[in-house]
Amino acid sequence: MRFWFAIIFLMLIASGLIWRMVYLMVLNRDFLLDQSNARVLRVVDIPAYRGMIVDRNSKPLAVSTPVDSVWINPTQFSAEPQDLTELCRLLGIPLIDLQQRLRQDPEREFMYLKRRINPALAAQVKGLNIPGIYLQREYRRYYPEGEIAAHILGFTNIDDQGQEGLELAYNDWLRGVPGKKQVIKDRLGHIIANLKVLKEPQPGHDLMLSIDRRIQYMAYRELKDAVEKYKAASGSVIVVDVKTGEVLAMVNQPSYNPNNRPQEHDGRYRNRAITDVFEPGSTAKAFSVANAFMYGNFTPETPINTNPGWMSIEGKVVRDIHNNGAIDVTRVLQKSSNIGVTKLTLAVPPDSLWNTLHRLGFGQPTAVNFPGESSGFLPFHKNWHPFTLATLSFGYGFSVTNLQLVQAYTTLAASGIKRPLSLLKIDTPKTGEQIIDAKVARQVLTMLETVLEEGGGAIRANVPGYIVAGKTGTVRIVGPHGYDPHRHIGFFVGIAPAANPRLAISVMINDPRSGGYYGGIVAAPVFSKVMAGALRVMEVPPEVQQ
Repeated sequence: MRFWFAIIFLMLIASGLIWRMVYLMVLNRDFLLDQSNARVLRVVDIPAYRGMIVDRNSKPLAVSTPVDSVWINPTQFSAEPQDLTELCRLLGIPLIDLQQRLRQDPEREFMYLKRRINPALAAQVKGLNIPGIYLQREYRRYYPEGEIAAHILGFTNIDDQGQEGLELAYNDWLRGVPGKKQVIKDRLGHIIANLKVLKEPQPGHDLMLSIDRRIQYMAYRELKDAVEKYKAASGSVIVVDVKTGEVLAMVNQPSYNPNNRPQEHDGRYRNRAITDVFEPGSTAKAFSVANAFMYGNFTPETPINTNPGWMSIEGKVVRDIHNNGAIDVTRVLQKSSNIGVTKLTLAVPPDSLWNTLHRLGFGQPTAVNFPGESSGFLPFHKNWHPFTLATLSFGYGFSVTNLQLVQAYTTLAASGIKRPLSLLKIDTPKTGEQIIDAKVARQVLTMLETVLEEGGGAIRANVPGYIVAGKTGTVRIVGPHGYDPHRHIGFFVGIAPAANPRLAISVMINDPRSGGYYGGIVAAPVFSKVMAGALRVMEVPPEVQQ
């Protein structure tokens, strides 16, 4: 009986085990498998590259480099005091701050300690072998040109999303789409097996700019030297290809290094060439003369009497710096006579100058697709008063950006054809729109050559080997009590070679405090050096023998 009792008992135990096995492996398999997977299967992101930004010659201006982010699982974190101290030292985190963060939410399973550290530092952190400390692969934006191209490129945030400049404007084009993969993790969160890719990562698209980094560097170097020399508050330089409308360089001062940018927002992030506005002053006189040629019976040789050096309009006085006497229209531009352009403008239909300026692009964005671009200000009046027209004719009473100004001169250089400006490389230039009569544009360009001759105001803008056409401008800055007699903006806009224009360059120096303030002194030399270097880079042959 004892024998059979033992046999029956063992058979019952075996049957129970078999039943349990059937229950677990067959009847309840899906439930248990789901519970197991919930503890070990994870879906994690596969990082995707952000597209490169390159210059017109495919040289990198912005690239994404692999980095690591350090994160912690507070429920698993355990470190010896010396290891904890070393971790804080490596990551630059105060020990007391880390301890406070751990105490605030000890039940959390994920918390970043440091984002986007370089691989060498990540290896040191990993070498500490602290339980609960993990690394996560990400990508960080790197800008090889540093501060030289900072304003046009902008930068990305900690999550690699565009925040300023072209990084922001073309964020959807540049950003990659992360993929997804299924992995097995152990109880400590380590990936022990990759099971399958659920979604392939999609890298961002590359972006080719119109910028030539060689010209960009030269423009930045010369502008920085000038701003420091004249102790100016700021400045900007823009170089445009007349044939295509492509922006070959756009630089500003002060600048910043996007790889290690300052936290304080003191205005240095702003692309002043596009966002800041100023009255164009005497640079607008070229368009006033062109307008007079198109709508009036004037030629370059038409005599204009500017005696006695001043004139009264509606009880207000318009003055020249000197009494230029009886001169022709060419000398009106060369001598930059306010009285001369005023008489020309008052002799043509009142709304013609506004129409010309508006069609040239003033008072409206240039459509280069840059965030924060200003449209400037070009007032319109149903009934134009003579004095309002007078101030408009010599560049006061309306405001422009440096980009608008160089676009207008590019139009003049392109035989009066206005092409849209572009910050992206163009394969086939657009036809453009005829704004200024081709003959008039040629006449005004020839007249502007005299500005760089003896008796003009921009001798320092000359470029050895080339004939240059251009115009200076000097305006007072508006203060709380009107125009400040001690603060000025000096600029020069020029075109070369004058006979067959290839480049247009605008230089603006804001509020110089030492060594002069006239455009012919502070801006013209910058133009000369940048134009000389750019023509050499573009392999434009000299026009005249030296």
